[in-house]
Amino acid sequence: MQTTSKPVTIINADELILGRMASIIAKRLLKGEKIIIVNAEKAMLSGKLKSKVREAKEFLEVGHPRKGPFHYRRPDRIVRRTLRGMLPYKQPRGKQAYKRLKVFIGIPDELKDRKMETLTDAQAKKLTCPYFTLGEFAKDIGWNLGK
Repeated sequence: MQTTSKPVTIINADELILGRMASIIAKRLLKGEKIIIVNAEKAMLSGKLKSKVREAKEFLEVGHPRKGPFHYRRPDRIVRRTLRGMLPYKQPRGKQAYKRLKVFIGIPDELKDRKMETLTDAQAKKLTCPYFTLGEFAKDIGWNLGK
């Protein structure tokens, strides 16, 4: 039996708006594509950083420390969670789509020489309001770079 694996698409999240990027990628995952996202910490969020951090800190206080719900602070985990919200992850096709996704902070050594694509529909240059990186946001809500 011969297996034909589909090629893996590598998307550079640098200067891409998180929500728009996630919606485009979610559709592609549901179609059966395997996707790797690199530079997750360079994805952009719209709005003012201080107000978003204030909202997030109130939200992060909800829950029991060991029992959950757990709110991620690492940029790669935030991107994965955002994408999971756009997939029907409780259904089999959504679970399979979610398994075809990988997200990395920075660019891993084995992917440095591979061809990467960017999503022109999700460019942050289109925003007229202020915006900031996911890495800045993650640091302000408690992400430690060492972990």
